[in-house]
Amino acid sequence: MARGTKIEGMKELQAMFKKLERVPQTVATKSARAGATIALRAARANAPVDEGNLKSGMILKRERRVKPGKAVYDVMMDPAKNDIFVKTTADGKRYYYPASQEYGFLTADGGYIPGYRYLRKSITDNVDTIEKKVIDTAKVTVEKILRG
Repeated sequence: MARGTKIEGMKELQAMFKKLERVPQTVATKSARAGATIALRAARANAPVDEGNLKSGMILKRERRVKPGKAVYDVMMDPAKNDIFVKTTADGKRYYYPASQEYGFLTADGGYIPGYRYLRKSITDNVDTIEKKVIDTAKVTVEKILRG
């Protein structure tokens, strides 16, 4: 989405927030999680499959709350599965398998195998869908709060 582009439904949502006088944490959390879930599904769908560990190892993790009314989720590899993802080459060098699949790697003969960019594409290919889902979820949640 280009900078300065209008986001459909944003004006209505801003009007609802003015009625509430603040952004409730539940609205921020539900909305951010709904958008992040789209990115998680896309990352799993685009991840390369060898044994299926990349797909099963992706999780959503909420970052620590920095400001009230703000929520941020990361699509990341499950730290509990690092024993699966940290590999060692024949000459003893350690590497992180998900990073090599995302960004690419050098082969033993000096060639380069490009990465799949499955995590990056999960966001860039779905920006409009994620924004719409975040706005729609926030509107529904705020409407419930206003009603009752």
